Amino acid sequence: MTPAREAPVRVGVFGLLGSGNLGNDGSLEAVLGYLGRRHPEASVDALCGGPEVVAARYRVPATRLHWYRGEYRTASGAGAIAAKGVGKLVDAVRTAAWVRQHDVVIVPGMGVLEATLPLRPWGFPYALFLLCATGRLFGTRVALVSVGAAPIGNRATRALVRWSARLATYRSYRDAPSRDAMRAMGVDTARDEVYPDLAFALPAPPASGPPGPPGHVCLGVMAFHGGDDDRARAEEIHRRYLDGTTRFVRALVADGRPVRLLTGDGADAPVVAAILDAVGSPLVTAAEADSLTDLMAEMATAEAVVATRYHNLVCALKVGTPTLALSYAAKSDALMARMGLGAYCHPAREVDADRLLEQFRALERGSAQLRRTLTERNLVAARSLERQFTDLSASLFPSGDHTHTHTHTVRETP
Repeated sequence: MTPAREAPVRVGVFGLLGSGNLGNDGSLEAVLGYLGRRHPEASVDALCGGPEVVAARYRVPATRLHWYRGEYRTASGAGAIAAKGVGKLVDAVRTAAWVRQHDVVIVPGMGVLEATLPLRPWGFPYALFLLCATGRLFGTRVALVSVGAAPIGNRATRALVRWSARLATYRSYRDAPSRDAMRAMGVDTARDEVYPDLAFALPAPPASGPPGPPGHVCLGVMAFHGGDDDRARAEEIHRRYLDGTTRFVRALVADGRPVRLLTGDGADAPVVAAILDAVGSPLVTAAEADSLTDLMAEMATAEAVVATRYHNLVCALKVGTPTLALSYAAKSDALMARMGLGAYCHPAREVDADRLLEQFRALERGSAQLRRTLTERNLVAARSLERQFTDLSASLFPSGDHTHTHTHTVRETP
C-alpha cells in the first residue's frame, strides 16, 4: 500500500463550470493547464454546474453542484419552492462531504464575488459560502484565484460574499477594482494580489487559419438586462442595448463591412437572432463557438472587435485585435485600461450608435499602434500569471504535504 505521505494531493475545482458560459470554462481550462504543468501528480475532480460537460470535455470526474436541478429557474408553485428549500439543506451536507475529501479546492477565476448581473443570494453566493466555510472546518485549503468582485447592494448577498472571502485560504483578483470592492466590504486585502484574468494563460490559437474577408468586424453580443440593482429597468435596458447594437451593425453593413456575430453564453442566442432578423443582410453572419479558443480563432481574423461580455473582450485582446468595449461594469473598463485601450469603452446601458461608430472609426485609425501595444501588454500578462502560479503552488502545495493538516497559511482570521 502506498504510504499516506506519498499519496497524490487531492484537488477539487468548484464553480458554475460546464453550464454554457465560455468564460467560466476558459478559466477552468487555464487552471487545469497549470495543474498539469506544475502538479501532474495531483488527483483532480470538480463540483460544478454542468458535470456532464466538464467530464466529457476535460476528462475530469465531476459532481453536480446543486442537488435540486431547477436551482437557477424561478420557483413557481409550492412544490418548487419546497424543493429549493430542501435543496439548500441537502447541498450543505453534499458540499461538506465533497470538501473534506480534498486537500485543496480552487475556484478558477469567474466573477464569484460580484453581482454585476442579476443574482439571488441563495443561489451561487450561498454555494460559495458553503465551500469556504466547510473548507475552514475541515482544514481544506480553498483558493479564490484571479476572481472578480464588485460592490454589492443586496445585504444578504454582500454578507455571504464577504464571509466567503474571509474564510478562503488564498485570494487574488483579476483587477484592482475587485480588490478595492472587497476591502470596502470589510475584507482585509493587505496580502491579496492582483493578477490578469486566467484566460490570458490560455494558448493563443495558431495563426494558420484563412484571413477573414476585407473589412471583417467581429461583434460580441450579450443578453444584457443590466445588473442586480437594475431589475425594475431590465427590459428597458435590454431594448436600448439591442436597438443601439442593431443600428451599429446596419451602419457597418451600409459601408460594405462584413460583420460576424459572436456570443459567450447560450443565453445570448436570442440577441443574435434578433440582429440577424432586423438587419437581413448576407454580410451579417453568426459563429458557433464552443470555447474561448474558438472565440479567439474568430477574432484573430478580424480587423476589429466590438464586444460586451467580459471574456469576449479578453479573447480579442489576447489575440491582439484592436477592440472596443461595450462596457457594463468596472471590470471591463479596468481590463481595457490595463491593456492600453482605456479610451475605447462605450456604456452598454446607453448605447448610442452614432457615438459608437465614431469611436469605432477612431479605433481603426489607430489600429497599427494598438496592435503593437497589445503585443507588449500580452507579454506582461503572461509573465504576471506565471508569477501567480508560482505563488499559488507555494501557498497551496507545501512540499511533501499531501494530507489534511491545519498548518496551512490562512490569509485572514474572521
